[in-house]
Amino acid sequence: MVQDMRLIELKGVCKNFGDTQVLHDVDLYIRKCEFITLLGPSGCGKTTLLRIIGGFDMPSSGEVLFEGSDLTGIPPYKRRINTVFQKYALFNHLNVYDNIAFGLNLKEGYEKRSTDALSGGQQQRIAIARALVNEPEVLLLDEPLGALDLKLRKEMQLELKAMQQQLGITFIYVTHDQEEALTMSDTIAVMNGGRVQQIGDPKRIYDEPKNAFVADFIGESNIIDGIMLEDDLVKFSDTEFQCVDEGFGTNAPVDVVVRPEDIMIVGEDVGMLTGTVQSVIFKGVHYEMMVKGDAGGGYLWKVHSTTMQPVGSRVGMTIVPYNIHIMRKATTADAVPVNERADKEA
Repeated sequence: MVQDMRLIELKGVCKNFGDTQVLHDVDLYIRKCEFITLLGPSGCGKTTLLRIIGGFDMPSSGEVLFEGSDLTGIPPYKRRINTVFQKYALFNHLNVYDNIAFGLNLKEGYEKRSTDALSGGQQQRIAIARALVNEPEVLLLDEPLGALDLKLRKEMQLELKAMQQQLGITFIYVTHDQEEALTMSDTIAVMNGGRVQQIGDPKRIYDEPKNAFVADFIGESNIIDGIMLEDDLVKFSDTEFQCVDEGFGTNAPVDVVVRPEDIMIVGEDVGMLTGTVQSVIFKGVHYEMMVKGDAGGGYLWKVHSTTMQPVGSRVGMTIVPYNIHIMRKATTADAVPVNERADKEA
């Protein structure tokens, strides 16, 4: 269970490289024993934020606090923080034992082998062991599994999560892989354009995205223009739907999010919406179908179903109220950042 005690706090952190601002007023706290992931596309600022926490870069403005004390000016080697990089950063002239040092007893039995003779997964395990041997309070991991093949990557995800839980160390993890973040994290901070867009536990981030960027980046979504007629009633694709969202006012323009797996394919005569199947792809556990709707300007719906309907088929689509998620319209691609936890702040 993640404790409530705040270990690291970032307050109004900005970072400029020349005339380019890469972080904009980031407010974020990280709790003791938490596995938090900074998730976002390339260039969103997540690695820069990690480097600031580790002391490799200094913020242009703002504060970084560790247990309430300002970390400004404290070099990386004096912080109770260690880092694991994607490229392992092992010393090739040293064997495994000497890389880890301090006489750590490796169970894998490779301690005298040259690091060049190890697989990518073995090298990354050594890099992690080296980072943990000094018993840091925080481990920073900058896309550490990015160079591994898919099968090994998934195995290492489980290993890392189990390791974090067993050791009780705070992990701050950087990735652009949404599935990886959802699998491993206690908390996810979704970033875009140098801003935190939303913070919360994985289920809430997935089920209740705060803006169109989060909805589109975390998993797959149908995002369509709608009008919130009143509480619990929204109109999109020329059709009124019951929903479970309130507080948007009356006749308010909104974005409507429906996940592909939440659309049920039914007979054309009983569907809330109707359309024609345009394409079908088998994805292993389900079929992905693109259905061109008859209403609402012919919106192309993405539908995931275990039952395939052939191209050209006429189908109905039904969506239950709970699976319709309403978001306020964003005025820019980078919506106002939502820096709130799913749980109450400590």
